[in-house]
Amino acid sequence: MRKIALISEHASPLAHLGGIDSGGQNVYVGQLARQLARLGYLVDIFTRRDSETQDQVVDWQPGIRVINVPAGPAYYIPKEQMLQYMEQFGRFMIRFARREKAPYDLLHANFFMSGMVAQQVRKSLGIPFVMTFHALGRVRRLSQKEADAFPDVRFAIEERLMQEADRIIAECPQDQRDMELLYGAPGDRIDVVPCGFDPEEFWPVTLDARRQLALDQDEFVVLQLGRMVPRKGVDNVIRATAILRHQYQVPVRLLVVGGNAEQPDPAATPELGRLMALTHELGIEQCVTFTGQRQRAQLRYFYSAANVFVTTPWYEPFGITPVEAMACGTPVVGTAVGGIKTTVVDGETGYLVEPNNPEQLAERLAWLHRHPHIAQRMGWAGMRRAYQHFTWRNVASSVAAVYESVLEPATAYSMRPRVAAAGELSLRG
Repeated sequence: MRKIALISEHASPLAHLGGIDSGGQNVYVGQLARQLARLGYLVDIFTRRDSETQDQVVDWQPGIRVINVPAGPAYYIPKEQMLQYMEQFGRFMIRFARREKAPYDLLHANFFMSGMVAQQVRKSLGIPFVMTFHALGRVRRLSQKEADAFPDVRFAIEERLMQEADRIIAECPQDQRDMELLYGAPGDRIDVVPCGFDPEEFWPVTLDARRQLALDQDEFVVLQLGRMVPRKGVDNVIRATAILRHQYQVPVRLLVVGGNAEQPDPAATPELGRLMALTHELGIEQCVTFTGQRQRAQLRYFYSAANVFVTTPWYEPFGITPVEAMACGTPVVGTAVGGIKTTVVDGETGYLVEPNNPEQLAERLAWLHRHPHIAQRMGWAGMRRAYQHFTWRNVASSVAAVYESVLEPATAYSMRPRVAAAGELSLRG
């Protein structure tokens, strides 16, 4: 039985989602661990301890433990401030691994700082490691400019990781291209494996989704759901909503789901304060509902109640929320960046638009409002695509094949083309 150590320094599967640093990576690590355990792997997830009340070892699910690593202060700190604690994180992990009765066969690092830990552990214990970056520093800097708070040293760290990792998992073809062009990463050691959704968690709630959420049956409901940070471009959606309401006269209801607290509190989530002020400035307070953070079990109702799901970030390495929306039978309008370009098939499962272009976004939304039957067909096409290519079970099978190509290269060689094909299939229209 293989034993895998997933390293995810700032994104624990136990964290509440929707906060500043709690989003897609938390989902990725948790869902991947679950599916690997179903495949027969033993999985330990190493993440930074951010509370005095956390147990060091949590038996989370059958075959899965969460190890809360004492590295830095035992309270929340932004991920941009964690770099200084990674050596301490690595030293703890080495001591922990040495005490284990069964050794780890492989490390899977998530994010560049986890990669630094994996390098440290491999140097001491000789355990190979696989790398998923989830975001690339140079691409982030190009899109966020001075808003990017990571130091420039991140670029050199990522470049070194791409040369030293036994294999690299890219989340979409754009991710692989960025690694090769901006970092000189060796393409023959990169596998494209997308993110996914859980069919036991997301499906179309066709009868009572709007009743459950107390929404008007006659409104055109646009949903924005995710972390409340500037790069997600929620202000772009709000501006498009104003155009939709004032110029196109659409009876629109924009739902903005996410934040650091269950109530939409600007003190807890500063970005919400900026977005609320924008709705006031544009005169559409009556059209926009900020819900605050919602539990995962509630999200399928929001996706299903919406006429369209909108996600318009400046930069998105993959983007799990469009796949979740598709799984609920809802058409998606997203920016043509990163993984969204490959999950959303323009004109078939929704539309792709330019970042920071509220006029274009509003035009697409108005078209979907005028053509509800076509919008419904797009939702059905998206659901078929999600189930065909983007379930976490399929993702985990492809990731496991990558693991085996590292651990048993001779016997796993025949599996490699299958992994590549799965990645390609997931990303075609």
